[in-house]
Amino acid sequence: MSQADWALAMTVLVGLLLRGAGLWLGGALRPDHPVIAWASAVSVATLACFVTLAIAAPAGLLATVPLPARLAGLAGGALAWRFSRGRLLPAMLGGLAALLLARLATG
Repeated sequence: MSQADWALAMTVLVGLLLRGAGLWLGGALRPDHPVIAWASAVSVATLACFVTLAIAAPAGLLATVPLPARLAGLAGGALAWRFSRGRLLPAMLGGLAALLLARLATG
């Protein structure tokens, strides 16, 4: 087994062990436990950072979309999320629709 294969195998093993530990810990704690609340807050904050970065300093194909269209997509997604009572799929579709409409309007 080469060093690269060994490193990949160890990475997979450690990832699986960490995932198993997370499932074990998450299953043992109540949904209102402070550790679960902390993990939820960290995941939401991480997602907010990625969204902010994608809007403020996009890379790849998203960089070709004008800022007003990206902001319209954000606003459309936020409104759809609010009106659909926090459901993710309507928020994503609303944001995408607003982005496409704004993109078409800006040329």
